[in-house]
Amino acid sequence: METFRPGGFDKTLFIIVLLLVAGGIVMVFSSSGVLAGEKYRQPFYFLAQQALGAAVGIGLLVALLRVRGPFFRNPVVVYGLLILAGGLLLLCFLMPSVAGAHRWILLRGIRFQPSELAKISLILFLAFTLEKKKEALHEARSLVLPLAVIAVFTLLILLEPDYGTGLLVFLNCILILFVSGVGLKHLGLLGAASAVLFGLYLVQAPYRVERILAFLFPSRDPLGAGFQIIQSKLAVGSGGLVGVSIGESTQKLFFLPCAHTDFIYAILGEETGLIGTLAVLALFGLLIWRGIVIFSRAPGPAAQLTVLGLILMIGTQALLNITIVLGIGPAKGIPLPLMSFGRSSLVMTLASLGIILNISQRKGKKDPYQP
Repeated sequence: METFRPGGFDKTLFIIVLLLVAGGIVMVFSSSGVLAGEKYRQPFYFLAQQALGAAVGIGLLVALLRVRGPFFRNPVVVYGLLILAGGLLLLCFLMPSVAGAHRWILLRGIRFQPSELAKISLILFLAFTLEKKKEALHEARSLVLPLAVIAVFTLLILLEPDYGTGLLVFLNCILILFVSGVGLKHLGLLGAASAVLFGLYLVQAPYRVERILAFLFPSRDPLGAGFQIIQSKLAVGSGGLVGVSIGESTQKLFFLPCAHTDFIYAILGEETGLIGTLAVLALFGLLIWRGIVIFSRAPGPAAQLTVLGLILMIGTQALLNITIVLGIGPAKGIPLPLMSFGRSSLVMTLASLGIILNISQRKGKKDPYQP
């Protein structure tokens, strides 16, 4: 029992999204212009790609806003997306590797990262399944299917390899299980088993151990493993209160690796200073707050878990990225949502927000805000 109010979506959240996307486009151009000129002989290359991703993502967001039916509870949509995401993750292993990893689908010059779609499909699947089984979540057999799906998707992402995304996806799924009412006994057993798996996978690759050591002791190898985090701190620190102004960063001149992707927040700090970094942090805080408000008003468990899962995924990813840039977390290769360069991440994040905004137009029968 719910009502759908076209145009009644959360305007505050929509404005926050537009501000972050616009800020991201500006910072992508500022941090990548020199690199694009050297690599592609086109200073506007990354700007054009990011603007294209923003246009596609916002178009998808608007399209999702207009869907009247509760598509997030439609089994054809839920299982269709899940199968599509799983199939694309498998297809990655048949694609040529990029930087030693099989994370992308490459087709006619278009590169897509299926793990971004997997984030959404897993959340929709868990919300749909846990609502159906809400009366039997204390029974272990009710959790067999969702846990099996989580395990398969997590392993596929880890095997790409993409340790940071795999860990992020898994932890987000565990939070959804906890909020839905799954007992601590089951979660404890799952947590113990997963800790062993992630621990073994961590030590399996020497470069992951190096990242941990570089985080703990960056000065141990300042020109090697610790170089990126040292340069990131230098970028943020040199910005001072108001920054050196947009376009005037020196760290982006091939000192700070991944300046337009994973470490774009460092360039933001250098060029806009403490004021700019706090403004972006505040926008992400407001985004999470509006998501929680929509979660509290969403009609039914499926809608609530969908909103919570999606907003936690975006918020957690943003906070992890910022902690890495500031040197209070080990590097994981996680982009800053809506701002880092990357069309797959940008389009899928905007699609996630489109789903949240769609649900914000739905009011339950007992909702005090229903007219």
